[in-house]
Amino acid sequence: MAGYNLNLARVVERPEHYFPRKEILTRRTDGSLFRYTYAEFGARVRRLASVMASIGVGPGAKAATLAWNTHEHLELYFGIPCAGAVLHTANLRLSDEHIAYTMNHAEDRALFFSPDLLATVENLVPLLKTVTTYVILAEHAPPSRIPGLIAYEDLLRRGDPTFRYPDVDEDTPASICFTSATTGLPKGVAYSHRALVLHSMMLSHVDGMALSEKDVLLPIAPMFHVNSWGVPFAGVWVGAKFVFPGERPHAQDNLALIESERVTFAHGAVTVGIDMMNLLTSESHDIGSLRGLLLGGQATPAAVMKFFQERHGVPILTAWGSTECAPLATMTYIRGDQQDLSVDDTIAIRVRQGIPAPSVERKVLDEDGRPVPWDDTTMGEVYVRGPWIATTYIDEPRSAESFIDGWWKSGDIATVNGDGVMKLVDRAKDLIKSGGEWISSVDLENALMAHAALREATVIGLPHDKWLERPVAFVVARGAERPSEDALREHLLAAGFAKWWLPDRLIYVDEIPKTGVGKFNKRLLRERINEYL
Repeated sequence: MAGYNLNLARVVERPEHYFPRKEILTRRTDGSLFRYTYAEFGARVRRLASVMASIGVGPGAKAATLAWNTHEHLELYFGIPCAGAVLHTANLRLSDEHIAYTMNHAEDRALFFSPDLLATVENLVPLLKTVTTYVILAEHAPPSRIPGLIAYEDLLRRGDPTFRYPDVDEDTPASICFTSATTGLPKGVAYSHRALVLHSMMLSHVDGMALSEKDVLLPIAPMFHVNSWGVPFAGVWVGAKFVFPGERPHAQDNLALIESERVTFAHGAVTVGIDMMNLLTSESHDIGSLRGLLLGGQATPAAVMKFFQERHGVPILTAWGSTECAPLATMTYIRGDQQDLSVDDTIAIRVRQGIPAPSVERKVLDEDGRPVPWDDTTMGEVYVRGPWIATTYIDEPRSAESFIDGWWKSGDIATVNGDGVMKLVDRAKDLIKSGGEWISSVDLENALMAHAALREATVIGLPHDKWLERPVAFVVARGAERPSEDALREHLLAAGFAKWWLPDRLIYVDEIPKTGVGKFNKRLLRERINEYL
């Protein structure tokens, strides 16, 4: 058959031609909504692509973003790679030192940033070695210490709305994302045009996330981390309506947008779902338009799933992946012979991490490198490979530790049931080995968050003279009620845990620290443990 480049120009041109009147919205800081159409979006993307070379970002060069989930950021998602350059979505929640490290490591030539991050960028300028052009996503450039600061709208006015995209080779890098640096320095992963197109195809697959033109999408997962899980690319391709939450959204903002715009699909971190759940217990919001809420970053507690399903008729969707997987590699869904299950039985399936997405391969290997039996008991480490799975990090000498014969070695520990459905037990570094036996911090966390008086919970392992490691739990109360440690242990016993699994300490905190992508920051808790004991 004839060769055909699977590049992002094919993605962005489709809604411009076939769904030109469909809307894209962004919540402004004053709460109002900016609205425009795919026809206007398409012209602005072409303007952007046409001027990239003029600001020093030619084919193969990199341009970074430090930006929230907005329509301008969506334009950058396509304008930069469709010009033949490479998009680097820098994580604005990293430290200044780590942000600078990622931009220097990527050798970014330009930086596009949201107006509220002006002070951050001013602090970054002396640390950046390769950036020569700074563009603020605003109508006008404000007074600043940044030399030659350009306003985004001024830049677009210089562009050509009829620009023809070059036919970029599908294996050319389109975007770069760095890991969130939970251990050591961030590591960079490059995604090709082909990888992003195929990942988008998977998301629009009926047994993927079934994204379609009929959807109204609310990307809560940040666009500065792993492409907001690929939804911006896939949503544009199918011509879905977008509702972007804008700068620093909170649970109330997200719920208001779901209600007012009748959002059908939203996605974000598990902690985002928990925040929305907690607000919904005290405020009334109609979120019945949602056909699904995809939560990720860590295992979703069954109690959270039950709340959304029983109170609002909203199923929590589950997947698994990482920066190295662009990011989704496995999907959980209810099979044809499981359609009549009870809510509890359905949730028992949805709390798992599913089977490989079409065209992805997965294996779970024990400590001796052998595939684990599908007995849902034997634990092993998850490996994956596929057309959108990375095979190396960018200029990283430690790549060989994580990529073996084309497989990515994830560091996640899982079991597999008789249907091949995976269940994460823990991260390898978070699994607790006490007296020679394994304890899953994830299982303890999920059970604790099922307690009506608790809002959040996380569990870490601490060194122990006799047992080598013992679990310690950190919990956040939902209100004034604070059950005693003994009462919480009784709750865990009633949930079926053995006595030796029970945490030695259950420590109340006002807030559990989060990583830059919303996960519970267990590393920080370990470092600060003496402050709590």
